[in-house]
Amino acid sequence: MLATPRLRFIVLMLVSTTLGAAAYGAPPQRPSNSNKGVAYRWVDEQGVVHYGDNIPPQYASQDRTILNSQGVEVGHLDRQKTPEEEAVAAKARAAAMKQRQHDAFLVSTYTSVKDIEALRDARLEQLKTQRAAAEQYVESLRVRLASLQSRALSYRPYADRKDGWRMPDDLAENLVRTLNELRVQSSALASNGAEETVLRQQFQADIERYRELHAIHSQSPEPTAPHAAATHAPPAVTQATAR
Repeated sequence: MLATPRLRFIVLMLVSTTLGAAAYGAPPQRPSNSNKGVAYRWVDEQGVVHYGDNIPPQYASQDRTILNSQGVEVGHLDRQKTPEEEAVAAKARAAAMKQRQHDAFLVSTYTSVKDIEALRDARLEQLKTQRAAAEQYVESLRVRLASLQSRALSYRPYADRKDGWRMPDDLAENLVRTLNELRVQSSALASNGAEETVLRQQFQADIERYRELHAIHSQSPEPTAPHAAATHAPPAVTQATAR
């Protein structure tokens, strides 16, 4: 019973000694260098070309070239952009993304130019109907305004008589309200004409872009079906061949 704990103690001492010797005799690990064999090339303010494993901080924001161990260019880092340049670049990226989304919409929505023209004509017809209704309403406002102005001539300050009656409040309010409404509707009518022009330009741009996309797609090579010859049916065996 007493030998068992002692034996365990001796085994633990041997294991600890062995592990310590292995750790002491093991060669030290060298830190890995991920940039081993990589160099940089940059140009200073005097136009002198420099090479090195690290770029000085004052040149870190300039154009620089990445070289491998054989001195071959394997990459390029552009200089740091100014806030104005970054804003222009961000605007260009947003415009490119918007164009790609619109191209995808054109390709997935329309099957031909006739589809675009049909939608254009339908939208123009809607604008035409709206314009006709607006013109009719504007004309009714003009008639109403003329009638109110005719009634207002009988009252001060438009009447010739100095002792004429003061204009009633409801008549004055109708005059002001009708005149303001006429101005608003006339402006909306003018905007309707400008909207028609913009609509025609937008649809024309869509038609031209759709044709460009269709031409690019038609020029791309079609993938050939593999083993096309194997799909052909074998020749029929005639009676003469069977014999």
